[in-house]
Amino acid sequence: MEWFMGLEPWQQALMGTLFTYGLTALGAALVFFFKTIEKRILNLMLGFASGVMIAASFWSLLAPAIEMAETLNMKPWLVTAIGFVLGALFLYLADKLIPHIHFGENMTPEGIPTSLRRSVLLVFSITLHNIPEGLAVGVAFGAVALDPSMSGLLGAMAVAIGIGIQNFPEGAAVSIPLRREGMSRTKAFLYGQASGMVEPIAGVLGALLVTQAQQILPYALAFAAGAMIYVVVEELIPEAQMDPSNKGAHYATWGVIAGFTIMMILDVMLG
Repeated sequence: MEWFMGLEPWQQALMGTLFTYGLTALGAALVFFFKTIEKRILNLMLGFASGVMIAASFWSLLAPAIEMAETLNMKPWLVTAIGFVLGALFLYLADKLIPHIHFGENMTPEGIPTSLRRSVLLVFSITLHNIPEGLAVGVAFGAVALDPSMSGLLGAMAVAIGIGIQNFPEGAAVSIPLRREGMSRTKAFLYGQASGMVEPIAGVLGALLVTQAQQILPYALAFAAGAMIYVVVEELIPEAQMDPSNKGAHYATWGVIAGFTIMMILDVMLG
């Protein structure tokens, strides 16, 4: 643990996000063993991912943002409100401007009209989806520069572990449906693992940004929280509840409860 504490925050963020990416790839690799995934199981996976992200948004991001704003003699309510809204607004504008396709029953292109291939639009979609997750891990490790204690480091590690846990089913939730649509196992795996490739980039950038300008750290934490909540409300929960039979909706609900509980336990125990 001492060697890890001796690393620069951006190096810690890189290792943390490589871990989250690795679990995404591991989940996507399930496509080599399964061709289909039951809608109820998919709903459970999406709900679980939503629960983790909701819990991480408060316990790992907003609560520390409030504490840091107070330490820096800022107005906590104003700082967190501005950062949170800007994070959601960033994802909203990206959703409207960048051509992409959401995974789901109705894979209709969104954003600015384009002639790009459907596969490229899928890559854009998963990239948008994972930016806030990588950013959350990055700014969490960047915060360790302001609080270089063991508890601060463990709190950042809790964020990485929580995001990694929810990335495992998320990777499978991307690759297996693509296989069901007729894509080869290898290609479906490549797209599934690609959903986590942007996280190390966002993580390192987030850590570098907040360590160079610590005054923006509370804003950055709240920004990541707003972006994550936007993804949950805009994409994950609606897709998890989209079940014609209405029998799988409860699986999504209990997935949210399970994900939230596990992430909350991680944050309280490690943070």
